[in-house]
Amino acid sequence: MPETRRVAHPKVFVTRELADATMARMEQLFDTTLNRADVALTRDDLAAAVAECDVLVPSVTDAIDAELIAGAGPRLKLIANFGAGVNHIDLTAARARGIIVTNTPGVLTEDTADMTMALILSVPRRLAEGEKLVRSGQWKGWSPGGMLGHRIGGKALGIIGAGRIGQAVARRARAFGLSIHYHNRERLPKVLEAELGAQWHPNLDEMLGAIDILTIHTPLNADSRDLIDARRIALLRPHVHLINASRGGIVEEEALVAALEGGRLAGAGLDVWQHEPEIDPRLLALPNVVMTPHMGSATFEGRMAQGEKVIQNIRMWADGHRPPDQVLEGWA
Repeated sequence: MPETRRVAHPKVFVTRELADATMARMEQLFDTTLNRADVALTRDDLAAAVAECDVLVPSVTDAIDAELIAGAGPRLKLIANFGAGVNHIDLTAARARGIIVTNTPGVLTEDTADMTMALILSVPRRLAEGEKLVRSGQWKGWSPGGMLGHRIGGKALGIIGAGRIGQAVARRARAFGLSIHYHNRERLPKVLEAELGAQWHPNLDEMLGAIDILTIHTPLNADSRDLIDARRIALLRPHVHLINASRGGIVEEEALVAALEGGRLAGAGLDVWQHEPEIDPRLLALPNVVMTPHMGSATFEGRMAQGEKVIQNIRMWADGHRPPDQVLEGWA
């Protein structure tokens, strides 16, 4: 583990605009540089920041790769990420330089699970299509065959990644009458499986052929990139709806588009994309895709809790202690 030492008044650089209360608290506690314009910094801006600061506070829009870390100044000893996912940070390069990386786990679990459940409901019931129909002025009133969708009660939900968020989704889904299936690197304790009514599938391919709705809750890393590729999408039955509020790179987008256009999948609910903020125009044209702008964790309460975790991690490090949310290399 990198050694920690006391730093009386660390120089902190924050790459995006955070909640007003969080930024004010940071300015009170640290020598803080803020990005109040709230636009993603250029690579040159990031390089200038890491050359001078003790602590960098990036977010998912910042690519903190090996080259950037190699060019960091000797003062940089902590990357206090604003967010749980750290796939945008080269952990190996940071470790080699003796730089500690922290994140903000746990505080966004319920918010992300709520958004996932909203997508699980929205796609089969065609809520986005119905809303657009009303706004267009073309709705002619109720009819027995109008806007027919599918109920979710009695269907099988497959969860990839049964960590905090996956478990929170399972609890919600069970209340809606879904049976719970999950694929995880390790099996959950039997008491937790009983609580969730969940069936473990050690083989992902086997689970994909047995479910009606698929939702993804795993970090993006070398093991999960393009995990749901053309081969695995072909294992899903044509009536399946795919939900992704995790990371866009986990689903091979080209294969997803082809399956949706070809009728080999019934629909998708997407809060993330492979190349966001750019979205494939073919997805935009599909009526059976519900799209939201990476807002799964976007609540006032969640953002405040994230800010508090970032501050706590910086203060613990500045006091010479190991931060509570240190990320270890190989985190997943």
